[in-house]
Order: sequence, then C-alpha cells, then structure tokens
Amino acid sequence: MKILQPPYWQEPRGYANGIMTEMVAGSRLLFIGGQVGWNAQQQFETNDFAEQVGQTLRNIVAVLKEGGAGPEHITRMTWYVCDKQEYAAALQNIGRHYREVIGKHFPAMTAVEVADLIEDEAKVEIEVTAVVPPVA
Repeated sequence: MKILQPPYWQEPRGYANGIMTEMVAGSRLLFIGGQVGWNAQQQFETNDFAEQVGQTLRNIVAVLKEGGAGPEHITRMTWYVCDKQEYAAALQNIGRHYREVIGKHFPAMTAVEVADLIEDEAKVEIEVTAVVPPVA
C-alpha cells in the first residue's frame, strides 16, 4: 500500500488522505479519505456550502493525482452533509462545481445527513473509491 499525500499539503494527524493498493490484475484501488472544503493549509476560506463542495472536489482530485488517477477513475462517492436543506438549496451551484472539477463522470453516489462533522467549519465531507486500470 502507498499513502497518497500531495506534497504541498499539511500532514494530517491520525489518518491518511488516501491509500493506493495494487490488485492482482494490475489495476490499482485508491481509497480517498473524507475530504472537506479547506485549503492545503487546512484553513476554510468560505462558509458557503457550494463553495466548500468545490474546494472538497478539488482536494479529492489532488489526492487522486498523487495516485496517478483522475476524476474519470472514481467509482464511488459518499457525501456527508450536516444540513440536507442547505444541500438541496445549493444544488444548482453544487452541480456547477461538480461539472467544473469532475466533469461529466457520474459514479455510484450516496449522500447522508449527519449530526455533525469533526471539523467545526465543514459543511460537507466526501470520501471516494477509485479504480485505475492497468496501463496497456
């Protein structure tokens, strides 16, 4: 297994941003730990729900890149939101950020409303699984 950590990011404490493992057939599985809408220095720049989603998606893509993957390799996303009404109200802008960062790739997704997230300023947390096929 290899830990996926963008070199310009602050080191996480007690968890990994991502893990990559090779499968028997040469494919690689990437497991991206829950990402939130903070920057590489772990600071929130906005309290806006959709803007936090945009930053969260950019964070996911940065960790994927460390594993030689891109958004097209995402097979599963799990979204944790603190307020489903706020999520629903921001859907149009969330969709805009999603298309800008992920494109027209739509993996299996789950969205769950939770009581709270560990980071007090976070409004959303997203975890991802990706499969990178072997290079031909």
